[in-house]
Amino acid sequence: FCLWGPQTTAEIGAVEQIVVSYCSFPGRGTRLFHNGTIISAHFVETPDFIQITGTGNFQDIHIAAGDAGGELDPHGADGAGNPHGGLVFTNRWTQGTSGLGQQIHEWTNFMSVSQYCIRACKPGPMAAAYCQHIYDVTGCAWNMPADYGEGFTECKGDSGIPMGLYPQADGSTSTFHQGEGATPPAHPAPSTSACTTYQSSSLYAPTAFAAASASAAAATSGGVNTRSGTTAIPTATQAANSAGIVRPTFVSLGSAMPCLVATSLVGLFAAVSVLF
Repeated sequence: FCLWGPQTTAEIGAVEQIVVSYCSFPGRGTRLFHNGTIISAHFVETPDFIQITGTGNFQDIHIAAGDAGGELDPHGADGAGNPHGGLVFTNRWTQGTSGLGQQIHEWTNFMSVSQYCIRACKPGPMAAAYCQHIYDVTGCAWNMPADYGEGFTECKGDSGIPMGLYPQADGSTSTFHQGEGATPPAHPAPSTSACTTYQSSSLYAPTAFAAASASAAAATSGGVNTRSGTTAIPTATQAANSAGIVRPTFVSLGSAMPCLVATSLVGLFAAVSVLF
């Protein structure tokens, strides 16, 4: 799978508009994780979203030591997304017109030097609520309460309560706005079931153990279908790309764990982010 990270050592908040992607699997023109970057990964599919949470050594992908992190999302302060033009695709719910995934218009990803979480919300009336992008200083555990412990798992799960919404005793719902008073506690992690445990080796293709700074080749018209090894890439729609820069993000299914992929195309170079 893939995650966003700086091109050179920096804090995420300082470079969120220009982050690139690092992946555990080659073939989409990205930089690659090397063995040991991802320490744990927990994939959950709910009725409203898919997400991966876990820990890692993200100095390997140029996040500065001690960085408490920042948020990436398709909106950003200027409406162009962080990274600019960032797009997300998944084939978890449909194969899309190309067979390699549908574009997801609501997603959110937090990265720090040691922890990550990413969520892609299923298109529908609750997508924006479950993939809010306005709580950028509250971090993974508050926005996506889930398993951040050891191991590599895939589970089904409940959607839980959207971040920032708090049901009241009278049946109403209170909405927390960041910066207005004390931050309320995070919701409890939603329940999970039907879990499968994997080895860390399930993350990586045999050729994926590259140095974190290794850059992939220039972007072409194709990526890689991880099931067949054939070259193909979905055509990114422009709806979420107000910056005029196409940075697709893909969510696909690998041969072991399900795979969420985020791709960033910057000029002639591609960088992809894939999540299990």
